Amino acid sequence: MVRKSKNIILLKRLSIWVLYFASGYILYTKEAKLYYFLINFTKILYPLTIFWLQIRIKRQSNFLPIDSSMSTSQLWFNILPVIACLLAVIFSITNLFLYLLEIIIS
Repeated sequence: MVRKSKNIILLKRLSIWVLYFASGYILYTKEAKLYYFLINFTKILYPLTIFWLQIRIKRQSNFLPIDSSMSTSQLWFNILPVIACLLAVIFSITNLFLYLLEIIIS
């Protein structure tokens, strides 16, 4: 039972990473399907998101380490990288789906 759940978790993580790396491949090698500003933003942050996610997964820490004793600057320092990474993930995967949709329609 435990072995089966570990295999399922491994399969889920592997599929997420394959999807994310495929979206990065399309992002850097093919013609962009989103606005120029969004693509440049994503191209800058995409490598950083991979490293940031690896650090968070390895440490097994919260994605938003927030507590009530933090100052406003500490909150922004913790929230801005999370928001930027989430936007980069959303834009890169959206670009991948738009690219695949264009291939299917053509």
